[in-house]
Amino acid sequence: MHDGPEQSGPFVFFAVTARTGVRGMRRRRMLRSAFEDPRMDYIVSGLPLAPFAPLFGLDAPALAVHGARRVVADARPGYPCRVSLEDAAPGESLLLLNWRHLDGDTPYRSDGPIFVREAATASARFRNAIPEQQRGRLLSVRAYDGDGGMRDADVVEGVALEALVARFFADPAVAFLHVHNARRGCYACRIDRG
Repeated sequence: MHDGPEQSGPFVFFAVTARTGVRGMRRRRMLRSAFEDPRMDYIVSGLPLAPFAPLFGLDAPALAVHGARRVVADARPGYPCRVSLEDAAPGESLLLLNWRHLDGDTPYRSDGPIFVREAATASARFRNAIPEQQRGRLLSVRAYDGDGGMRDADVVEGVALEALVARFFADPAVAFLHVHNARRGCYACRIDRG
């Protein structure tokens, strides 16, 4: 036996001998835990601002032409902006409108109601972090392949979303995830590989 590293695919293990004893076992445990708990590189994105900005400030009849209406937040949380990925503050105005979040010629084409804060100035983007807006909600997460076909889905409390992201992205066929509020079914955000 020797106390150097042994190569086994991408993993490195240390042989435990009388000479290395516990020190060798500690090295082995540290290496094993590093490979069993890899950090998943992912990006959480809000919707782009550009399609909504021209609607900001329009009066009610003009909004109705676009199938939209203005609402005023009366509680927090409760009015989640899909661009900034922040909940609107009480008294803040938002647009409520339909958005096609999964376009394409597939059986999974999908759209639904969303809120957009009229004060939103940029699309949110979080790298390797779950936005606070999602952490406090029950979420339905759907995993899609590059052609828009659903590969998997699950419901999870927001505090457990990161573990579910890692589980879904362990499947190399999964290209992106869509997160929805599980109770009302509204689209929440998109998660891509980093």
